[in-house]
Amino acid sequence: MKKIFKFVLLLLPWFISAIIFKVDTTYYKSLNLPFFAPPPIVFAIVWPILYVLITLSIIKQKDKDLNYYKSLIINYFSNQTYTFFFFTIKSPFIALIDTIIVLISSLFLYINSNKSKLLIPYIIWNIFATILSISIYLMNI
Repeated sequence: MKKIFKFVLLLLPWFISAIIFKVDTTYYKSLNLPFFAPPPIVFAIVWPILYVLITLSIIKQKDKDLNYYKSLIINYFSNQTYTFFFFTIKSPFIALIDTIIVLISSLFLYINSNKSKLLIPYIIWNIFATILSISIYLMNI
């Protein structure tokens, strides 16, 4: 029971931005999107899976040094602010900068977690998200 409680306690904060900031799919669809832009439902499927993997990586992390915590905190806050930047203030540019921060901090998180394999899908998705964000920004200047 303790393990389940710990897992839920660590998982729930990753969903805060989705609760606080409305994801405006109409806005997303109104933008000029690249051919490889997924439909909104894909994000709703992928992100919870990634949040579960991130949470599992946090639980399995044995050596939690200061660099690990710095990476995790920067990654968490930059991840959470994306929804605000993109959907609330509707700024593809600021969202792009934020996406780059998420990608870089996810790489540091991976390195500082002793290369947890659970974070590899997150990094791959962040690379894709960065390419998508660059494309959306450039197509909507």
